[in-house]
Amino acid sequence: MVSMKDVAAACGVSVATVSKALSNHRDIGERTRKLVKETAEQMGYLPNQSARYLKTNRSYNIGVLFEDAAGSGLTHDFFSGVLQSLKKTAEARGYDVSFLNSTSLDMSYVDRARYRGFDGVAIVCCLDYDNPKVAELLRSSIKVVTIDYLANNRTAILSGNTEGMHSLMDYLFSMGHTKIAYICGDSNSVTRQRLAAYYRSMEEHGITVPDEYVRPALYRDLTKAYELTEELLKLKDPPTCILYPDDVACFGGINAIRANGLAIPEDISVVGYDGVKAAQYEEPRLTTYGQNIEEMGREAALRLIEEIEHPMTTVPGIHTVSGHLMEGQTVKRLSPFA
Repeated sequence: MVSMKDVAAACGVSVATVSKALSNHRDIGERTRKLVKETAEQMGYLPNQSARYLKTNRSYNIGVLFEDAAGSGLTHDFFSGVLQSLKKTAEARGYDVSFLNSTSLDMSYVDRARYRGFDGVAIVCCLDYDNPKVAELLRSSIKVVTIDYLANNRTAILSGNTEGMHSLMDYLFSMGHTKIAYICGDSNSVTRQRLAAYYRSMEEHGITVPDEYVRPALYRDLTKAYELTEELLKLKDPPTCILYPDDVACFGGINAIRANGLAIPEDISVVGYDGVKAAQYEEPRLTTYGQNIEEMGREAALRLIEEIEHPMTTVPGIHTVSGHLMEGQTVKRLSPFA
């Protein structure tokens, strides 16, 4: 079996340097770190996890809480993308990632995390932050980072929801639209941020929003999006554009529009949210707002590991990751007299 001493001899450095390089210690130069890691991999070096745990009092295992209302799990483009990036970043820093599940042993999230020896937990997606089990986890001494949710004294990685909605609304106004309906998603902090930005944008342009223009629905619910789109189309004064809570729900709306014999964007415009790859292969190509899910996952992993490894000097904070407008072909430019 290859030892750390063998790796040190091959690299011409001390065993201490190898140890620091493999654990991503701050006072090791990038060139030395790269040399040690590449040499260790080529030689087939495997760290002694038991010794590593005893030395650092860490398991090098991060728990992930992941549950969404639609029950789509890892097929959920946004959250699965965040999770994939988080996992990739954590593994590059020497950490394993495991799902946190409280049901199998009838344990709370806190008890389960401690039973599994997690160094920290990333709440990537959560159905109910008011759930006593989730609230207990957020109050506990366990290091926690949240995605798109603000919790007291916890690091939060936020998507630019307000910025994203303003970006979409500004684009729609520039295309001449003022009758903009919004199927806004179910009630949570993300929806509230986007909905507030929607109303604020309309207000800044002196536009009064009819109550019937704003309809709640679950995210990624194609059936409900279909039904609500049909209702919007039947209004006495229908919108010229419909905003959807996400790209998947938008597909339901598109199906309803086509089923009613209407064309996009000639008869009505549509806009999604998230920027999923599948939407960019549709005809016409969907106009949407692309969230930087890779950066969100990377930031979540790095910030959580920073708190785990440097608990006395790291302060929890809020980190917003911006996305970008993805202009497609589903928004018609209206004349000033439309």
